[in-house]
Amino acid sequence: MTEPIRLSKRLIEVIGCSRREAELYIEGGWVTVDGVVVQEPQFKVGAQHVELLPDAVLAPVEPVTLLLHVPSGHFPDRAVESVGPASQWPDDSSGIRPLNSHFARLVTCLPLQAGADGLHVLTQDWRIERKLKEDQAKLEQEYVVEVLGTLSNSQLKRLNHGLSFNGTALAPCKVSWQNETRLRFALKNPQPGQIVFMCNSVDLKVLGMKRIRIGGVSMAKVQPGQWRYLAGKERF
Repeated sequence: MTEPIRLSKRLIEVIGCSRREAELYIEGGWVTVDGVVVQEPQFKVGAQHVELLPDAVLAPVEPVTLLLHVPSGHFPDRAVESVGPASQWPDDSSGIRPLNSHFARLVTCLPLQAGADGLHVLTQDWRIERKLKEDQAKLEQEYVVEVLGTLSNSQLKRLNHGLSFNGTALAPCKVSWQNETRLRFALKNPQPGQIVFMCNSVDLKVLGMKRIRIGGVSMAKVQPGQWRYLAGKERF
C-alpha cells in the first residue's frame, strides 16, 4: 500500500512544479483527483489519479465580494451561514468561477436596518471594505418599505425633509409611493431604526423592509437566500 501524501506533493511529482505553484493550481480549482476537483493542498491522496486541467491558470485567487439576498424573517448572520456554491444565483453573469476559498474570511459591510431583508454585502476585498466605510455618508441606499396606513401630501413632504431623529435633524431624502402599500426610500447613511421611526412619525406602521440598492449596485433579480458575485464592472 502506498502511504497517502499531500495533494500538493503529488502534483509536484506529476507536473514538476514548485510547492507554491502546486498550491496555487489546487486552490484555483485546476486539479482533479479521480476526475473530481479538489481545492485543498493538504488533501491526502494514495493511488488515485491526479491531473492538472488543460486550461489551468497559474495565479493567486483574487478576493471576491458577494451580494446576498437575505430572506424575510432571517437574521443576516444566519443567512450568511448558508452561503455556498449551492445557493449561487443561477443567472450570475460575473464570469467568476466559484471556489471554496470564496466563502472564507468574509466581512459584512453596511448592515441592514433592523428587521429588514434584501441586499447584504460580504467581501474579502479590503479595498471594497474601505470604500464602503469611507463613503458610507455619501452612498445612497434604497429600501422598499411595506406599510399600513395613508399619507397626506404634507406628511409625505415631512418624510422627504423635516424630521429629527435622536435630537438631530435628518438630511433630505427621497420618499415616494411605489404602489398603494409600498414606499420607496432613497437615503444616505440611515441610522439604526431610522426608517421605522420616520414611518411611525407620520402614523404609518411598518410591515416589512427590503434593501434593493447601495450606490450604483442593485440586488438585481437574485432570489431570497441566493447570492451573486459583484462583477468587475460594477461600482458602489
